[in-house]
Order: sequence, then C-alpha cells, then structure tokens
Amino acid sequence: MSDPPDGDETPPDQTPSHDPRGLDLARGIADAYRNSAARKPPGKKRGGGRKRPDPKAAESNDPTPMSNLVGRMIEDNGWEEDLAAHRVIGDWSRVVGPEVAQHCSVQSYVDGEIEIQADSTAWATQLRMLSPRIVAKLNAELGDGSVVRLNILAPRGPTWKSGRRSIRGARGPRDTYG
Repeated sequence: MSDPPDGDETPPDQTPSHDPRGLDLARGIADAYRNSAARKPPGKKRGGGRKRPDPKAAESNDPTPMSNLVGRMIEDNGWEEDLAAHRVIGDWSRVVGPEVAQHCSVQSYVDGEIEIQADSTAWATQLRMLSPRIVAKLNAELGDGSVVRLNILAPRGPTWKSGRRSIRGARGPRDTYG
C-alpha cells in the first residue's frame, strides 16, 4: 500500500485542478471580488449599508482641538482687545525695538492708556517725543483706537520722609543740599 497522505498532499483521486497556495488563489479572490462588484446595481455606492455621519452630529461628538475651544471662549467673553493688548505688552521689545525696550517697561494698560516707566529722565523725554509713533504702531497692531495715550513716567528721586536723614517739620530734600 501507499504511505498515508501528508497534510500538504491530497490523495491522487481528489487532486485539485490548481494549486491553492499561490498565484491561483490570489487570482481566484480577485475574480470573485470583480464579479461581486459587477453584480451590484449601479445606483448603490460602495460600502454596503453604512450611512455617512451627519456633520452636525460629528461636530458634537468629535473631539475638538483645545485652540478652537479657547478661541470660542475668548470671542464669547469679549476678551479679544485685552488679549491683544497683553500680547503687545508681553512683546514690547519687538514693538519699540530692543534699544528702546532696554530703557523702558510697560507698567499698565487701562482704558486705552499705557503707562510706561523709563529708567532715566533723558529716556523719559525721548519716549515723550516718540510717543506719537509708538501709539500709531500699537494701533496698527491692536486696531484703531485701542491705544489713546502713553503716560511716560520718569524715575523718581529718593524720598527723605523717613529714615536717618529725615527731620520732623523740615521742608524736604532741599534742606539737605543747603
């Protein structure tokens, strides 16, 4: 008698007409796919019975990027102007230039007025002369009318109201330099 058939071999009386392990198998699958696609009615789209999601439902169900949520919150609360002002204040050196920014800093922004502290009286005077240009540049970045005025503060001198050199009833620093 013959040997028992191996797992890979088929008995001689049941020999297949093709080799199912190779190229014939791939061709058979491709032909079956083509035939099933050809039998579908032309009105139906591919994808079976799946429905397209409703865009409004997808909008509420899909995760939203954090930047969109923050942007929507800023618009809803009317914070655009304040955020633009804080952005310019934070980026002061780009607005006025690095040399000017070394000698002054923004202290506050309230109702269209920006308070700037200069580190010397000479720079305070220079900033007062440059203030129309600075206001124009700030309004170009923030929108017209956002900045109405710059208040330039010169450095303050020392005070002798308390401490070792203070005298009760005296007239202040002019008595010290007699």
